[in-house]
Amino acid sequence: MKIAIYGAGAIGGYIAALLTQSGEEVSVIARGPHLAAIKANGLALDMNGERIITHPVATDNPADLGEQDFVIVSLKAHSVPNVVDAMQPLLGEKTAVVTAVNGVPWWYFYKLPGEWENRKIESVDPGGKQWDGIGPERAIGCVVYPACEILEPGVVRHIDGNRFTLGESSGEKTERVRALSQAMINAGLKAPVRNIRDEIWVKLWGNLCFNPLSALTNATLDIVATDPGTRAVARNMMLEAQAIGEKLGVRFAIDVDKRIAGAAAVGAHTTSMLQDFTLGRPMEIDALVTAVQELGRITDVKTPTIDTVLPIVQLRGRIAGCY
Repeated sequence: MKIAIYGAGAIGGYIAALLTQSGEEVSVIARGPHLAAIKANGLALDMNGERIITHPVATDNPADLGEQDFVIVSLKAHSVPNVVDAMQPLLGEKTAVVTAVNGVPWWYFYKLPGEWENRKIESVDPGGKQWDGIGPERAIGCVVYPACEILEPGVVRHIDGNRFTLGESSGEKTERVRALSQAMINAGLKAPVRNIRDEIWVKLWGNLCFNPLSALTNATLDIVATDPGTRAVARNMMLEAQAIGEKLGVRFAIDVDKRIAGAAAVGAHTTSMLQDFTLGRPMEIDALVTAVQELGRITDVKTPTIDTVLPIVQLRGRIAGCY
């Protein structure tokens, strides 16, 4: 299969290296020194004490690649609308676009039975750019669990995890999602096909609160999840989010206190939003928090704690030039 990875950073590079090694026809869209290094020396993956060197096709111009079977988008959510136009040469009639992106996906309401079917989410898809330019019928959901980092241009280090949960918005186990799952399994990844909205909320439930609270306090995950004050704020945010999710038909497999305990057990982890803030990079506030507030407005669920935390972290991001 022809598979393009749009955004071959840490996670994208990890996927690209393993799929290339397993024999798929892989290309990566990257930029800057990272792209130059991949072109010159290949894409290196450090994993399990070994370095794997792979040679996917690498470019910064999607027009070089032509139509693909799958385009796996592994950019930060706020970056995706800006590449929709550039992505067009990759999109054929049967191309699937895999959203390996944190937070509420832009296609969330596509084929969701009920009164909100086909609603667009402005906070993650301003003006419907992705909905109109990619098309929700192309989207396959993907919840990303591994942790990776770029050691230096052209070199990705795998830290932990290998699961990418996949699913169609319709809930069907279509031929295309099964084919993608099998390709990823063949590459050594876990790629179960599940009810994707339930899976999205499992991860989002924690990201919604622990990310902004850590960015506001400079505290690692274990502290945010156990300090009485921040734990109480996180718990209230999660209960508000749970009420929204359940109104949308989501089933939460564990209760809020077990979810918080699970986060605390991860240990002294620096959340992605705190990492971005510290490094002066754009923070994923809208996909992780603003979108949940918007879903609350859509479903008429009150979110007083989210409404309190969100403008504070937005202001912190704006002052730092990260939002």
